[in-house]
Amino acid sequence: MESMVLNDLFQGFYQGRRILLTGHTGFKGSWLAFWLRAMGAEVSGLALDPDTEPAHWELLGLDDIQDQRIDLRNPAAVRDIVAHARPEIVFHLAAQPLVRRSYQQPQTTFTSNVIGLVNLLEAVRSCASVRVVVNATTDKVYAQRTGAKPYRESDELGGHDPYSTSKACAELVSTCYRDSFFNKRDVRHFRVRLATARAGNVIGGGDWAADRLVPDLVRAGIENRPLRLRNPYAIRPWQHVLEPLSGYLRLAEAMSRHEGLEGAWNFGPDPEGESTVDNLASLFAVGWPTLRVQHDRDLHPHEAAVLRLDCTKAFQQLAWRPVWNIQTTVARTSAWYRRFHESSEISTREDLATYVTDARKKGLGWAA
Repeated sequence: MESMVLNDLFQGFYQGRRILLTGHTGFKGSWLAFWLRAMGAEVSGLALDPDTEPAHWELLGLDDIQDQRIDLRNPAAVRDIVAHARPEIVFHLAAQPLVRRSYQQPQTTFTSNVIGLVNLLEAVRSCASVRVVVNATTDKVYAQRTGAKPYRESDELGGHDPYSTSKACAELVSTCYRDSFFNKRDVRHFRVRLATARAGNVIGGGDWAADRLVPDLVRAGIENRPLRLRNPYAIRPWQHVLEPLSGYLRLAEAMSRHEGLEGAWNFGPDPEGESTVDNLASLFAVGWPTLRVQHDRDLHPHEAAVLRLDCTKAFQQLAWRPVWNIQTTVARTSAWYRRFHESSEISTREDLATYVTDARKKGLGWAA
């Protein structure tokens, strides 16, 4: 892929910065790896092999990243990779990320999402170069409640399914390590600033995971068959993958420069980005005339009826805001898959360039 230069973003903070990115072969991780390289960061990746074919990571062709295929459940291997990479910033995106798979593989979900995190933080403790850790969790860490009030970072943690519960556990582990080992009051050991980032439902080109709405829509459109929607009236905070990634990048930059930003952060869309599953499928179908959807009345594993995020904290303290509305988000995502289906070409570079341009038009500080 043709290279792009964006090293002026985030006040040039990432140019030449040593970054460790876990989960770089996954959907969100591959987009973040591409963005970091576009800003001139030195990136080391730690992940398992991609579990889909095709895989966005493979299509990107990023041969200038230290690509380490390591299981986070192997503490010695994780410690060796971290010691060798000597990162200043760690973005932790590696996880078993699928709700329905977590019902099928609960033990794998907990060991990957909880023990894997413990192994990473133990490696961070022994690596003197690390200054900031951003642990990407999910909007599903909150204890479910009745009503449609958006969740704030101070709300109670919980989890119904194994995936959500494992991520709530990851939040508790992060708090434990921040208080026990990265505590500012203990001047002998304090050096790492640790935050968790809770993002809403993410879509964008390059996701082929099973049991996710957009990949399922794409497959149905290509195969000219109807897609049965499991929870058509469920409300979710849909956003393009670049939205939470800009939040992660802004958070890590801000934590490197300022104290007091450790803790939990929500990154989600504006209220108009909250949409039912059925409405998002209808928007997606505009770019896929052959796509048809049906409402599935069969019983399925429990999923929350409403998920909304209050992102006031990020708006006020990080000057972060989403860039694209839901129409633009769905249109760019649909066009990405359409182009790949018709020509085997990807639009990742163009999407990132357009996103940055639109962020500048909105006057967002990180893009100035």
